[in-house]
Amino acid sequence: MKIIVPMAGMGKRMRPHTLTIPKPLIPLAGKPIVQWLVEDISRMSEARIEEIAFVIGDFGSQVEKQLVGIARKLGAKGTLYYQDEPLGTAHAILCASESLSGNLIVAFADTLFRANFKINPDEEGVIWVHKVDNPSSFGVVQLSPEGYINGFVEKPEQFISDLAIIGIYYFRDGAYLKRELQFLIEHDIKDKGEYQLTSALEHMKNKGVKFKPGKVEEWLDCGNKDATVFTHQRVLELHKHENLLADNLVSEDSVIKPPCYIGRNVHIQNSVIGPYVSIGDHSRVRNSVISNSIIQNHTVVEDKIITNSMIGSHVHCKGKMEDVSIGDYTTVK
Repeated sequence: MKIIVPMAGMGKRMRPHTLTIPKPLIPLAGKPIVQWLVEDISRMSEARIEEIAFVIGDFGSQVEKQLVGIARKLGAKGTLYYQDEPLGTAHAILCASESLSGNLIVAFADTLFRANFKINPDEEGVIWVHKVDNPSSFGVVQLSPEGYINGFVEKPEQFISDLAIIGIYYFRDGAYLKRELQFLIEHDIKDKGEYQLTSALEHMKNKGVKFKPGKVEEWLDCGNKDATVFTHQRVLELHKHENLLADNLVSEDSVIKPPCYIGRNVHIQNSVIGPYVSIGDHSRVRNSVISNSIIQNHTVVEDKIITNSMIGSHVHCKGKMEDVSIGDYTTVK
């Protein structure tokens, strides 16, 4: 089994955080979003994950090494491909052309999920969906009376279905998918100005491929700051029985309300932390009350009351403020 992870987007809705780090590599509870994603997929695959192919932009050598390391931790080969232009989801997947063969999973890296199932490799294709309140913001599917997918619509302007595609797909024949993606590019078939995966899926369905809907118990979006803070809360809740506090935490006259993640070499003084807080390595918190927030590495927080917030790395913020989104290398007083 292979996993293809398109993640070359600029993450504009997550700025300022994505000005210095690709969105899928933003840490939640000590791990990058993309690492949580591929670990969850690995658990639901009965077959061993042999390769994880990341489709990226110009992220730099340090990010590339980190991605290869994430694959290696799962016992898989890490492969890097590049998408130089944002030409759509179909184009992004086709950038990993050399890896499109055999059984494979395509997973877009701005979503996490909670599910209790195993992939049946004998299925021709599985597309995971989740019922949503605002289907016009998503690609949606329609189902036949037999329960198979018989239609795909990208961001419908009128109500078609409320079963949104969450961005995770299984294909029994990766080479077949590759041919259909190449057909779109060669014949310049676009939807809303881009080469869409849903166009290839529609073509495959019309040729007789049976796509089965996969259901998830919970779909966790990481598209913007508020969604990411909520997803972080759910990740901590789901892993609350694990030890998420580093053994060298220094806590003086402070209270930590679980679930929280505390990285290494963190110093907390005269503060109340939690619930649902992550504090990255080498950070310091003093005279503050922090809840439902993400604080990254090498950051100092003093005299703050913070909730529902994201604070990047190498930040120094001081003074009262609530609900903030502060990027890396920033000073706020």
